[in-house]
Amino acid sequence: MTTAQHLETIDLLRSRGFPAEPGPSDVGQEGPGFHIAELNGHFGDDADAEQRLAEHDALLDVLIERWGEPDLFSLASTQLRADGDEDVPDPWRRLSEQMGWLHLWRIEDLWIALGLSEFQLLAVVTDIDPL
Repeated sequence: MTTAQHLETIDLLRSRGFPAEPGPSDVGQEGPGFHIAELNGHFGDDADAEQRLAEHDALLDVLIERWGEPDLFSLASTQLRADGDEDVPDPWRRLSEQMGWLHLWRIEDLWIALGLSEFQLLAVVTDIDPL
């Protein structure tokens, strides 16, 4: 996918309502209060990892131009709480299982996140405050 297509996906998710039940969506996963878009699927080798990083960096540049500098949000404490007895809501629980940090913007009444895991480039739209 191109950066323009990634932006279209993020804008679509910003305008889409949240479902009552968690499950798959046409672009990834969704549930009450969140959408997670898998922007470029799974990668397996070093060439794919380089492509994933290039797509991440290009999209990050455009989002910074659009919304300003994001917060760099660590998911380490979220993962520790999820591993313990605390009930961590999605999408934060799911994200903490896949990556250590992400870029995070607060846009109007939504949180928008861009994350890069070992295998995926993810965009998140949620109205659930990060923990």
